[in-house]
Amino acid sequence: MTAWDVLDKVISSFPPVVMALLLVAVLAAVIILIVGFSRYGFNFLKYGFKQLTLDSTLEKRFDKLEDKIEAIEVNHFGHLKNYLGILNGVLLDKNIIDNETKARLDNELRGM
Repeated sequence: MTAWDVLDKVISSFPPVVMALLLVAVLAAVIILIVGFSRYGFNFLKYGFKQLTLDSTLEKRFDKLEDKIEAIEVNHFGHLKNYLGILNGVLLDKNIIDNETKARLDNELRGM
């Protein structure tokens, strides 16, 4: 018994009304596919009828994102500079570096 035989048995067990409804649904789906594919091509399969156009709203979204990235960078480097300053003090306390090296490192941090 092949898959076609199984499919034939399943389809023949449905009443004619159900088969008519399934046929209408399949025809509607085929028409929607043809219209969408003729309008948008392969992108219709990917995005459906909700195709996005590049306009000023997209540009505004990127501008807002840039402001957030700049805020994150400022906060991130501020914390990093504080951490490195504390690390310099710890290295000086453990006698790993001397005062001259610590002063050079602190000056380099101030320049950032």
